[in-house]
Amino acid sequence: MHSGSSKTAALWVAWLETDEQSGHKLSALLTEHFEAQAAAVSLVDNGRGHWQVTIHFSGPPEKAAVQSMVSAAAGPAAAKRLRFERITAKDWVKESLAGLKPVQAGRFLVHGAHDRTHVPPHRIGIEVEAALAFGTGHHGTTRGCLLALDGLCKQVGKIRSARRPPPFRGKDELRILDLGTGSGVLAIAAARALRQRVVATDIDAEAVRVARANARLNRAGTFVEVAKADGVAAQRIRARAPFDLIFANILLGPLQRLAAPLTKLIAPGGRVILSGLLTSQANAALSAYRPLALEHRIDLDGWTTLVMRRVPASSRR
Repeated sequence: MHSGSSKTAALWVAWLETDEQSGHKLSALLTEHFEAQAAAVSLVDNGRGHWQVTIHFSGPPEKAAVQSMVSAAAGPAAAKRLRFERITAKDWVKESLAGLKPVQAGRFLVHGAHDRTHVPPHRIGIEVEAALAFGTGHHGTTRGCLLALDGLCKQVGKIRSARRPPPFRGKDELRILDLGTGSGVLAIAAARALRQRVVATDIDAEAVRVARANARLNRAGTFVEVAKADGVAAQRIRARAPFDLIFANILLGPLQRLAAPLTKLIAPGGRVILSGLLTSQANAALSAYRPLALEHRIDLDGWTTLVMRRVPASSRR
């Protein structure tokens, strides 16, 4: 899931290690509680049944409130193991990425610099060193979006191999939007896999800077245009509309508020990949985007990703 990052030279971080079930439950509870600009929650498999929940705060946390939520989700013993620390941004990037394991999602492999030489030839490696902008691929929402994109890429490959026009609007050029780009992972993945230009936007200026840096790092700088924008009314978005593919990996609340204007931005036959949804919230999202047809659903680590398609008017008859 994408979210903003702290603009200060220091970060407040809290973390604990727990079992898989408690980790997923706690991650879902914390993500639902905090606004995207207030904190970001990550869940990483440390191996042998141990999972680390990490909370990145944009300001000093209310420790008692956080401990109470941890206790409710994972028990009093877990709350006692919870550690809070104020560290410099530079140290956090170094320490957090040192143990970051590569994440595979279909043809995509999201990794840190330390695994740069370990990307298999048949995979699309996406290097992310942006610990300050959420969206490394380890979260179920980001991974779900990558798996959804991988599925669409396979459709493109089958159609092109049969020498028929590409999918979506039947044109060689696809218009792609990554709304709330965060670290830029999804925009980079789409640009490299589909060899198309992508418009990526985020409400947070620091996330915009990080996404641009990641696009350059992954040799996608000329294909990914990153801009600061709040919602879908920005001129750059309207200038490129309608879109054949839209990523909206945000939260249920913003997805519901943006449902009407976002749906209008989708070209006939185009898709929107909705994520940032707890599995229990999927039906609410489906209801908000009811004019669209559900094409695919991915449930992963307590999160749901929905691939929805705008059915052309001629197909409804």
